[in-house]
Parts: sequence; C-alpha cells; structure tokens
Amino acid sequence: MRNGIWAGIVAILWLPTILVAQDLRLGKKTYERYCAACHGVDAGGNGPMRPVLNLAPPDLRVLAQTNRGAFPLARVVRQIDGRDPMMAHGEPMPVYGDFFEGRDVVLKIDEGAQIRTSRRMVDLLAYLQSLQTR
Repeated sequence: MRNGIWAGIVAILWLPTILVAQDLRLGKKTYERYCAACHGVDAGGNGPMRPVLNLAPPDLRVLAQTNRGAFPLARVVRQIDGRDPMMAHGEPMPVYGDFFEGRDVVLKIDEGAQIRTSRRMVDLLAYLQSLQTR
C-alpha cells in the first residue's frame, strides 16, 4: 500500500501543467524580438530579412484562413521549436537556439491530442492567434 501511495505522489509531481494563462503582452514582445525581422512588424511576411531568405516568410495573419478556418497550432509549434524544421534561412527555425525549447506545458490540439511546449511558446501562440484575420 505504501508503494502505491508513493507511486501516486511521484506521478502527480511529474504531471506537466495542463494549461496556463496566455499573456498576449509577452507574446507580442517575443514576436517583436524574435519573429518580426523575417515576418515583419505587421506579421505579413515582409520583414527586413526577407531578401536574404531562401523562402519568403508566410503571412502569419492568415494561418487560420489558409487552414480551413482553424489555427494550425501543432504545425506552428513544430515549425518554431524545430520539430518540423523550415529551411528558409539555410538552417532550421528558430535560429535562436534554446529560447523556445521546453516541454513543461501541454496544449490540446486536434481531436484531443496533445503537444508539449514551453511557456514562451504559449504566449507567442496567443499573440499569433490574436492576429488572425476573419
């Protein structure tokens, strides 16, 4: 019985945060610092680094529109954190090392599936979702 109790306590301690509050203000600051150079201040894909990229940065304001009205949460997370690398600048995005690394937050994605990510990513995602055009 004691082993079962300890196992339960250990399991609870290792559970990740299921959902945390999103901070649009921090997400916007993160975007401005790490994304605007390529995607532009307005997120339209027209940042000052665009001419040196192998692929033009996408317009981040229409991600939901080009995905049948649903924001492609999992795809965005995977491209930013490097699990699904984009080779726009000759190496996987992001070029910022471990800034977006972390798996301490679990987000629910399509059909109840989950993806682990970082708190910084959650805030950035909230900001990107707020930019979507209808």
